[in-house]
Amino acid sequence: MTSGTGAVQGGALQVKGEVVSLKPVGDYLHLTMTAPGVAERMRPGNFVALSVGGEQSAMLLRRAFSIYRAQASTRGGTVEIVFAEHGKGTRWMTRLAPKDTIDVVGPLGRPFALPKQPVACTLVGGGYGMAPMFSLAERLRARGCSVHMLIGAASESRLFGALEASRAASSVRITTEDGSMGHRGRVTDVLPDLIDKTGSDVVYACGPMPMLQAVSAVADEHGAHSQCAVEETMACGVGVCMTCVLPVRGDDGVIRMVRSCVEGPVFRGDRVLWDDVGTIPDGTLGAANRGARNERSDARDHGRSAP
Repeated sequence: MTSGTGAVQGGALQVKGEVVSLKPVGDYLHLTMTAPGVAERMRPGNFVALSVGGEQSAMLLRRAFSIYRAQASTRGGTVEIVFAEHGKGTRWMTRLAPKDTIDVVGPLGRPFALPKQPVACTLVGGGYGMAPMFSLAERLRARGCSVHMLIGAASESRLFGALEASRAASSVRITTEDGSMGHRGRVTDVLPDLIDKTGSDVVYACGPMPMLQAVSAVADEHGAHSQCAVEETMACGVGVCMTCVLPVRGDDGVIRMVRSCVEGPVFRGDRVLWDDVGTIPDGTLGAANRGARNERSDARDHGRSAP
């Protein structure tokens, strides 16, 4: 990885971008920045990794964010992300101002797979996990797919994109756990009915891991394919450090520990061993013994941190 502009992996670039705007949206922040070359390469489901803390910072690890929108331009494209303050890195980001320089690597990760035929699709977002669903909706509609959105959060202020969704989808359902907007409860309370009424063949989801596990199970029960963009902590974002691995069963039936940043972040929901995330399940290819599983589980419990 180099300073300035350079290729990173699979067509990704490292560029010096510039903050265009930083605005509050409910409980979140919406950051728009220039990122020449990144916007032109972006596909729905990709993410960017941002350097935080400034050039003299001791925070060496980048922070990874799903791309909300990307706008190509002959003067240098822009990339937009949505984030919440979770720690020192994102706290530094809340103080960014227009014209500030920001180091961007992207687009990274494997994007959502698109159906070959025009089918009905349900897009499920939890909190600001809804952000990548809007560019996905555009691509699906361009293929003739009907798009239905299901947005969930703990409360109204933690919903993202509810108004925009009404313009992006044929139908929109909203759930909040406190009942402050839409149906009181969780997205999985209404997802079965939504799949059945829309005849959705594919369910796309992004949000907290427990939500993804539940959405995947509902989709499977109702005969729909699911694609889930996982939220695993990523230290390097380019497949080197192995901090974001999770167990996934391959086409050959073999369980492997795969990297969320390179092989993901989008996975088939029915292929992820959700109950075993954070461990190395018995039978995993290359796993030495059960002791290794327990050792890894202990390490994650003590070392995992929010961005």
